[in-house]
Amino acid sequence: MRKRALYSLAIVALLAILPTLLRGGVEQSGVKPEFHTSDRCVACHNGLKTQAGADISIGFDWRASIMANSSRDPYWQGSVRRETIDHPESKAAIEDECSVCHMPVIHLQAKMNGQKAEVFSHLPFNPDTKDNAAAEDGVTCSVCHQIAKEKLGTPESFSGAFLVDMPKSEDDRPEYGPFAIDDGHKRVMQSSTGGFVPTEAAHIRDSALCGSCHTLFTKSLGKDGKEIGTFPEQMPYVEWLHSDYPQRSSCQSCHMPEVREPVAITAIFGQPRTGFHRHDFVGANFFMLRVLNKYREDLSVVALPQELNVAADRTADFLRSQAARVTIRNVDASSAGLRFEVFVENLTGHKLPTAYPSRRAWLHVRIRDNSGQTIFESGALNPDGSIKGNDNDADPLRFEPHYREITSPEQVQIYEPIMRDSANRVTTGLLSAVGYFKDNRILPSGFNKQTAEKDIAVIGEAADDPDFNEKGSLVRYSISTGTAPFHIEAELWYQPIGFRWAHNLNPYSADEPQRFVRYYEATSSGTAIVLAKADPTQ
Repeated sequence: MRKRALYSLAIVALLAILPTLLRGGVEQSGVKPEFHTSDRCVACHNGLKTQAGADISIGFDWRASIMANSSRDPYWQGSVRRETIDHPESKAAIEDECSVCHMPVIHLQAKMNGQKAEVFSHLPFNPDTKDNAAAEDGVTCSVCHQIAKEKLGTPESFSGAFLVDMPKSEDDRPEYGPFAIDDGHKRVMQSSTGGFVPTEAAHIRDSALCGSCHTLFTKSLGKDGKEIGTFPEQMPYVEWLHSDYPQRSSCQSCHMPEVREPVAITAIFGQPRTGFHRHDFVGANFFMLRVLNKYREDLSVVALPQELNVAADRTADFLRSQAARVTIRNVDASSAGLRFEVFVENLTGHKLPTAYPSRRAWLHVRIRDNSGQTIFESGALNPDGSIKGNDNDADPLRFEPHYREITSPEQVQIYEPIMRDSANRVTTGLLSAVGYFKDNRILPSGFNKQTAEKDIAVIGEAADDPDFNEKGSLVRYSISTGTAPFHIEAELWYQPIGFRWAHNLNPYSADEPQRFVRYYEATSSGTAIVLAKADPTQ
């Protein structure tokens, strides 16, 4: 007990001098910051464990997440550079728009000063200085925890247009959390952070808070930078609203798993709390976590290698256990050949895959004869990350349609969004996109495609497919080959960044696009995982 008391007193002493030690980053001389970097938070919110000894430290979990590394994301950096090359007259506006989600503190500070945020002036990050700390911190603690309740869940809050409550004074800025905080802890945090006061607020648990950034419309640009429309780039929150998940679970309940026991949420005299949610923000981009780890020196990554390994593995395990289910149905082998059905169910609360349109899932189906020889295969993954038979991977101006029935190895059922530009061509340029040619991403339970608004509509052949609905996607396979008995295997694969989305950066000679293509080619064997597989059928 005496050691713990001395340790706690040491922490309090450290906190007393933190404002002096950490001055810099987003703070300017004589002015207290509207936002602070994560180093102001981790001193108190690390060192947290369950009764069994599992580390649930907020700071350690967060720093290995995609949220913390949003500004370091080399694919984002390469894509932003591509957009500024495609639309040079709109460079300042593009950097400002693209900073909203990936460098939010920089964006918000610029907005408050009546300016546009810059991206590339902060890159590459210099690990030896704190000049760019606010940019490097990505989606840092004080962004999410200062979002006000006002207008959450409404279109006015979408695309990162949330509001931040005005502080009562420079020394009294509310920072919202889910728990009531005693006056003693309030004073400790207020003094150690330069005026941020922990404040209980129910909306921190509301999916609408997540929806403010995870409902993203981008501005479609035409000739000379003229805005020609808006494009629904990422719609997971609106998809969730149109499903039956609002009555079942929130965004936080899946992506910030709850610790099922009372635990301390601070290392300083921590009172055990029930209902604490981990801050690992488990999502869908296991691939980027591995890229960040492999190229950590290039990208100024702060999280330790073992932390990123755990985060990547946790993400992959999350996807394998909670994303989808695949079953093989109605197998009929006759002299005419083999017929069967593959049924895919989405177990998530939004489309699968959802959010950034580089993501795709597809069916890999293989049939072997009695001797074990493969006599049919659709959807095999090539070593370079492309899908065998996929028209879009072979030709950037073509794409694979949605299939009700597959009869050839060259046909592949791919669940994906395919964007179109104003000239009605296939594109992976976000700011050139004005709509979709295809969106057959698998629907969540309760999602009525007949009543879905246009921004989340099913588009292409899947819209008229009666076997593509809120229950799942059913695909028939008709194979006229081989001799019974047959061995059928069906898997649902998933790739966060598709081959075409990565390689369309190749024509751009700038450093950031070329760097990511090198990263992708060097790690192409790890770009995809199997989400679910059916029990083999004899």
